[in-house]
Amino acid sequence: MTGERTNLASWRNQRPPASELPAVVRRLASRRAVRLVWENDYAATFEVGADTDADRCFVKWSPAERPLDLSAEAARMTWAASFTPVPEVLELGADETGAWLITKALPGGNAVEPRWVAEPATAVRAIGEGLRAMHDALPVDGCPFSWLAELRVDRSVQAVATGWTGPGDEWHQEHQHLSIERALELAADIPPVDQLVVCHGDACAPNTLLTDDGRWSGHVDLGDLGVADRWADLAVATWSLEWNYGPGWDDLLLDAYGVAADPERTSYYRLLWDLG
Repeated sequence: MTGERTNLASWRNQRPPASELPAVVRRLASRRAVRLVWENDYAATFEVGADTDADRCFVKWSPAERPLDLSAEAARMTWAASFTPVPEVLELGADETGAWLITKALPGGNAVEPRWVAEPATAVRAIGEGLRAMHDALPVDGCPFSWLAELRVDRSVQAVATGWTGPGDEWHQEHQHLSIERALELAADIPPVDQLVVCHGDACAPNTLLTDDGRWSGHVDLGDLGVADRWADLAVATWSLEWNYGPGWDDLLLDAYGVAADPERTSYYRLLWDLG
């Protein structure tokens, strides 16, 4: 799959040749259309089936040389599905080439599809409303997963102790002046919790789904879902608006969510995100 992944990027949102698809995607596809939806260094997501196909599904694929813990995401989706719209897990598997997670499609498409990039106010409002609905629906008591700042800071400290020197220029510009030691020092000063919720864990705009009427319909990419201060999600959700729609949308999202801006917690959780 190493060579195949290198070639996939040019096929994003198009139908890749069958020869460049992971075997599990070819098995599911048969005569159905396949579209590469998303890819990074660790995973790729494929849509199998057309929008009108009742059996439409998504395959998240992680190659063996850089595996993600897809079982953790599957467990979180399975737990959350009782409370809020998230994809139904259909299959979790692995072989010598990689691991995969197959989920049933939810209605709608992601909030950064071209239509919604052209209508950012609608998308941003839906993201805020959807995040609030998710936070309200998922029960903190009984949630078996944690995304608390203390745990995340400890992981970063342990990573540095084993030789990690920080992502450097992969950090966002506002943090690139920091040494890893200074970043950890700042991260250790955790602000008091505003409100504990079950956080999404990656509340960037593409992980909210919208239906044609501009309303949120569910959430995807839940590998880090867990209990944390709601600002762990809100800081990243507002940050991602600038990447996807341009500057100036934070207040609309926060208003749709129903909370006033909190610059201190926002700054803290954005730094913690970079450290992660």
